[in-house]
Amino acid sequence: MSDTVLLAVDEGVAVVSLNRPDRHNAFNDEMDARFFEVLAELRERDDVRCIVWRGEGKSFSSGRDTKELGQRAKGESDLEFIEIGHRKTRLLWEMPVPILAVLKGWTLGGGFERALLCDMRIASTETRMGLPEVGHGVIPDSGGTARLFQMAGHGLAADMALTGRIITADEALQHGIVSRVVAPETLDDEALAIAREIAKRSPLAVKFSKEVLSSLATPEVDRSMHEEKLAQTSIFASEDYRELKAARLEGRDPKFRGR
Repeated sequence: MSDTVLLAVDEGVAVVSLNRPDRHNAFNDEMDARFFEVLAELRERDDVRCIVWRGEGKSFSSGRDTKELGQRAKGESDLEFIEIGHRKTRLLWEMPVPILAVLKGWTLGGGFERALLCDMRIASTETRMGLPEVGHGVIPDSGGTARLFQMAGHGLAADMALTGRIITADEALQHGIVSRVVAPETLDDEALAIAREIAKRSPLAVKFSKEVLSSLATPEVDRSMHEEKLAQTSIFASEDYRELKAARLEGRDPKFRGR
């Protein structure tokens, strides 16, 4: 069993920890597969009332590991690859219990998007959040921009998605992206305290409260993910994407043609 994701369950609270601290918990294929295996396991357990999702080391997650990009199965198209990822991502809002994402250090790209799809987020004062995908010639494609739009509005969502601008925890708090900002040394304790408080509540009341909130937010996220997969597939097949990769290998500025 992979140790890239750790799981501990105590008194109704499951703690899921990303465990690639040397890579700032960047997702490679192994960690990605194990993360969703753990979520699938927790979905079937009746002794879990709340999930805390955190990262070992200095960061929550720096997104996709660019040194280990996702591998396609033999004969698998880009569209099929993205669709498989989307089916797994839906676990984040289909879980029967709330997920609290505990953000610290670098919280970027797909890691940030997935955190946005959780029920709650808290951050340390040192957390830095961003969507750097456009700088790599692609777009965010895990539904996070839709949730960011819901929380913070068009202006900030566009700024982050189009420029890759990094925001601080305090700015995230102002826009409702996180609900609390605490000192780094108390972050894990604060997260556990919140989760234990939720775990004490009526599981039926928590379940229905979560479902009501999800019914308000999820349809737009689901629609956005459909549009993202079509756009990302087109990007992967574009001349501009091939030019960007070639330019980086050759150490020169890319010459984009918009096609």
